Amino acid sequence: MTVLLLEDEYPAAERLQRLLLQAAPAARVVAVLDSVATAVAWLATNPAPDLIISDIQLADGLSLDVFDQVIVRSPVIFATAYDAYALRAFKANSIDYLLKPIKLAELQAALLKLHEWRTPTAPAQQLETLRDSLPRPERSYKTRFLVRSGEQLLPLPVSAVAWFQSRHEVTTLVATDGRRYVVDYTLEQLEKLLEPPVFFRLNRQFITHLQAVQRLHPHFNGKLKLDLAPAPSDEVLVSKEKASAFKSWLEG
Repeated sequence: MTVLLLEDEYPAAERLQRLLLQAAPAARVVAVLDSVATAVAWLATNPAPDLIISDIQLADGLSLDVFDQVIVRSPVIFATAYDAYALRAFKANSIDYLLKPIKLAELQAALLKLHEWRTPTAPAQQLETLRDSLPRPERSYKTRFLVRSGEQLLPLPVSAVAWFQSRHEVTTLVATDGRRYVVDYTLEQLEKLLEPPVFFRLNRQFITHLQAVQRLHPHFNGKLKLDLAPAPSDEVLVSKEKASAFKSWLEG
């Protein structure tokens, strides 16, 4: 069985190859690609592999964009830290959707599903089996905010958000370029609207984007002190109770 891996993080690709060797010793990885562009080019110029194992987030975008740009006939196992793309993945030849960190038993089950998929059955039964196997996202997350700049309203993508701060019942959105905008949400509301792998509620005042965290320092009584970018005027602390969860979130 030939396998194409789409993964932009080297340690994750190495671990996945080790798991694959245990789950299917006869499998042969033909390429490990880290971007949408290289995947499109490879698939357009090489025979279709027997299987594609793909992360969702690649170096230059979503791997799902590959399937919009080139015809892919190979079955796909998605291996990702994000559960919000499961329904879209279903449309891209997906036979399973595994959440990181992937366990050997989960990969073995997915490969068994691949074997069953290749066994002729009624198309309706195949579709029903796939739908039942995919996780059901409970909600979609916010992708942009409408912010006021002077007399204008501007759409601001969440990727341009550095952090949110609540002071005196006013919530401020601070963008990566340092601009500040007042938004009509409480931090409690934002917690439900923002993707958990990308945003973290630090304390009663702050929610931060992953990319805004620059450094963390040990503080008194087991707390953590954070350096965010852009730097807020107030000290940003993570409580002892949240410190462990915050570190786990940073590690992914």
